[in-house]
Amino acid sequence: MRILVFGYHNVGYVCLKELIERKENVVAVVTHKGDPSENIWFNSVYELALKSNIPVFSPTDIKGDIFFETLKNLKPEIILSFYYRYLIPENILKIPAHGAINLHGSLLPKYRGRCPVNWVLINGEKTTGVTLHYMKKSADSGDIISQQEVPISEDDDALTLFNKITEAALSLFKKTWPLIKSGNLHPIPQDPSKATYFSGRKPENGLIDWKREASEIHNLIRGVTHPYPGAFTFYKGKKLFIWKSELISDKNNINIPCGKILAANDRGIEVKAGEGHLLLKSAQFDCEEELTGKRLFERFNSMAGDILG
Repeated sequence: MRILVFGYHNVGYVCLKELIERKENVVAVVTHKGDPSENIWFNSVYELALKSNIPVFSPTDIKGDIFFETLKNLKPEIILSFYYRYLIPENILKIPAHGAINLHGSLLPKYRGRCPVNWVLINGEKTTGVTLHYMKKSADSGDIISQQEVPISEDDDALTLFNKITEAALSLFKKTWPLIKSGNLHPIPQDPSKATYFSGRKPENGLIDWKREASEIHNLIRGVTHPYPGAFTFYKGKKLFIWKSELISDKNNINIPCGKILAANDRGIEVKAGEGHLLLKSAQFDCEEELTGKRLFERFNSMAGDILG
């Protein structure tokens, strides 16, 4: 089977690597070279394709007629998409006789769209997963081929959960690929009434609102922590990133202003939220080094009584 792969990030890397190791006929790879302004912490699909002598394209616009003809001339029999960032045009999806299949990082129909790993943490979900589904014009809405659940622990953050998603993606693809090749599939339509959609996130979306519940702030912090841009607040006009936190659920002094620094010790900085308190365990002023433990205490001990925000 002539396979055209659209892929990016670690999920794209491990799934393309699996196809290469199986000696499948990958006729070309479409990917992104990576934005120099972005923190590229993941493996390169582009480099893997080059190393494996597979033709690789990284167009900034995939809607043009010339690119369409280029892909059509490759005569792919199936398209496989793994974490490719652009919405693939319908005319390209219609090229292969065996259709186009995408691997999405959530349990569809929930969390359609961008950044599902970050959003499930921000929203305090306990379970997520990965889905293989047929692609059509609207994003992440095609019939479901197979799924695999991924539990979210209280200790998970953006990186640990993404690593779980990557492992689950590879596991699901390994189990499902022989069925895809044989055509022995029984796809299930998605229920639109259960669908949720989330858009991409920008660094400025990480601003902490101290009037929110401590649990919500904690979920935001772990949902956008390293290697993502991070949650942040301000101290006397200076930007302060919060990389790790812990809930203090047994306290809720309603007469204390939200964002007030109550105390600091070797474990972190205690701050009042809209409901409950939060222990900030790792913090970093803009253009300075990240502080934890004793060094965090030494920097913030004198700030008790001041307000963040």
